[in-house]
Amino acid sequence: MTDLVRRIVDRRVHDPEAIAEAAANRVRAESPFNAKGAAMIIAADHPARGATAVGGDPSAMAHRGELLERLCLALERPGVTGVLATADVIDDLLLLGVLDGKTVLGSMNRTGLAGSSFEIDDRFAGYDAETIERMGFDGGKTLTRICLADPATPSVLENTAKAINELADRKLIALVEPFLSTWVDGRLRNDLSPGAVSKSITIAAGLGHSSAYTWLKLPVVDDMERVLASSTLPAVLLGGEVTDPEAAFAAWQRALAQPTVQGLVVGRSLLYPHDGDVARAVDTAVGLL
Repeated sequence: MTDLVRRIVDRRVHDPEAIAEAAANRVRAESPFNAKGAAMIIAADHPARGATAVGGDPSAMAHRGELLERLCLALERPGVTGVLATADVIDDLLLLGVLDGKTVLGSMNRTGLAGSSFEIDDRFAGYDAETIERMGFDGGKTLTRICLADPATPSVLENTAKAINELADRKLIALVEPFLSTWVDGRLRNDLSPGAVSKSITIAAGLGHSSAYTWLKLPVVDDMERVLASSTLPAVLLGGEVTDPEAAFAAWQRALAQPTVQGLVVGRSLLYPHDGDVARAVDTAVGLL
């Protein structure tokens, strides 16, 4: 791990242009799908929002060298098609040369810091569509939390629509992760009831001047067949933090049978599995597709 970090730091200090060169020379993915016709994306944009906890360790994802080792291991597993992350993580992966043939999705808004009083006001301070296109990536992701009692919500929706428009104009995927959220005892909570998830889908699907390149990133909740019937937009399932892996995998498998679902976008539950075996967790998830 020390050697890996040292290599990256050395390039960053003495040859910062190496990042742009690695992006320019990267072999792009021919398709977002693997041989089974499904997308399997590893998510690692959590730290930029201050969400570094895994299980009982509040700073598990804050150790960058360990996170990169786990990402590299996950990305090399058969059937894994790509990564979703912020620029700092993607730049590290470019310098390590592990993104050839992978779909790369840039995380666009990370300012709604976890646990903050302004969490709903999630402004765009990460990737923008222009940079995503210039770097040769495949799309951008937005976290779009909709809180009917928070006056910042219209700006969230407006900025999400702007990102969708700018990505669609470049024929790049806009991966929108919507939630209907509420403030409870000073904390922002996502409502994961089927009705709330359905409503978030209908709101998010209508944003922008084109839906041609919009995909949805959705939680797996009860009654997914009815929930997913809320839109014809392609969808990928998010993993979140998993306490019962067998139950989570079974729920993912049921949801993957629905016609709009194109695959999985999973982070912590695969990168930090309970038994510590990243390869096994990733292979199990790929096997569901």
